[in-house]
Amino acid sequence: MTSKWTSESIPDLTGKNAVVTGASSGIGYETARALARKGARVVLACRSKDKGEAAVRQITQEYPEAIARFMLLDLADLASVRRFANEFAQHHDTLDILINNAGIMKTPFGKTADGFELQLGTNHLGHFALTGLVSGLLVRTPLARVVMVSSWGHQVGVIDFDNLNAEKGYDAGRAYSQSKLANLLFAYELQRRFVSAGRDTIAAAAHPGWTKTNLAVHWPMVRTLNPFIGQEPEMGAWPTLYAATAAGVQGGDYYGPSSWGGLRGYPTRVRSSDRSYDTAVAFRLWTVSEELTGVHYVWDVAR
Repeated sequence: MTSKWTSESIPDLTGKNAVVTGASSGIGYETARALARKGARVVLACRSKDKGEAAVRQITQEYPEAIARFMLLDLADLASVRRFANEFAQHHDTLDILINNAGIMKTPFGKTADGFELQLGTNHLGHFALTGLVSGLLVRTPLARVVMVSSWGHQVGVIDFDNLNAEKGYDAGRAYSQSKLANLLFAYELQRRFVSAGRDTIAAAAHPGWTKTNLAVHWPMVRTLNPFIGQEPEMGAWPTLYAATAAGVQGGDYYGPSSWGGLRGYPTRVRSSDRSYDTAVAFRLWTVSEELTGVHYVWDVAR
């Protein structure tokens, strides 16, 4: 039952290791802050050293007992993703919670360091690679969880394999929705593969509803309406935190706000679009993602 669940409901996380991508501001920061307050050892994985270290200082000033540290991670550069994964593995034997939160929205056309369309490369492929590279730690950690942060925008998303990286033209809105649908297809396929491999690791997903963050820098309408409709980032983080920590969460669950048509409110289990449950598309996307990133999940029996 998720009624009235807040970050205060998170159980004690002392001794658990957590990684939150994009944790220097907004929902990611509030997610990392809540986990650290409950005792987890939290890595804030951010692309800006200055902003990441500032976020760590904020958390430790507010909660002097918190264990939080910054690590550099640029999801738009696979070399950075590999460096992060290698460094993390050098200092940690387990990973209890991986929250793939970082994202960009409706950006002008651009490419990642590896030549991928920027939104797909950052929102999906970077997280696909990161999860794969640390998945050895995840599957050796009892009852570890992976949470993909998607968006209501996935509802209109379509995976266009003929134009996956905008080779045949670019539309910022379609590219964003495609990347957010890819997040869910990945989460659900990851869960199926955990089950097939006999692992107890859980892959779930969440969306924050309409939350006031700087994500909408390229979307003037959303920026204008944010003060009137958007909820605060602390509340926007609740669905993610529920998926990451609450009892009763099942692999393949998807959580979002319960009120205003999913725009705001307490977290509850919701259903994503029919397209997100297409197993054939998910399998194909997984295969393509492996080919593009060069990352393979070594424990995956479906390989």
